[in-house]
Amino acid sequence: MHELGIVFSIMDTLEDVAEENQLASIQSVTVEVGEVSAVIPEYLTDCWGWARNKKDFLKNCQILVEALPAVTHCGGCGEDYPTVEYGRICPHCGSEKTWLLTGNEINIKQITVDE
Repeated sequence: MHELGIVFSIMDTLEDVAEENQLASIQSVTVEVGEVSAVIPEYLTDCWGWARNKKDFLKNCQILVEALPAVTHCGGCGEDYPTVEYGRICPHCGSEKTWLLTGNEINIKQITVDE
């Protein structure tokens, strides 16, 4: 389960942000998870629920997960299309000269703090 490693990485980043900004706590963190990133959002939130209790400044911090659609680009015709629906072969021209544009990443989108 690599989701736990991802949670620890998010926590490390949040710790750096908290130190840099002299924050006593963080209210929530919004994370974008790519549709083909191999991360299971439910596992991520379950791991977060356990791990956040390890750091005082995160005890009440919620994690919000947003799906980031997977989009593939075709080098044959120049069109973009939804990866999950069509896979590797371009639905517009049938070319296999395609590559993933988005959908494999995991990003911290937003951090919310109490004022």
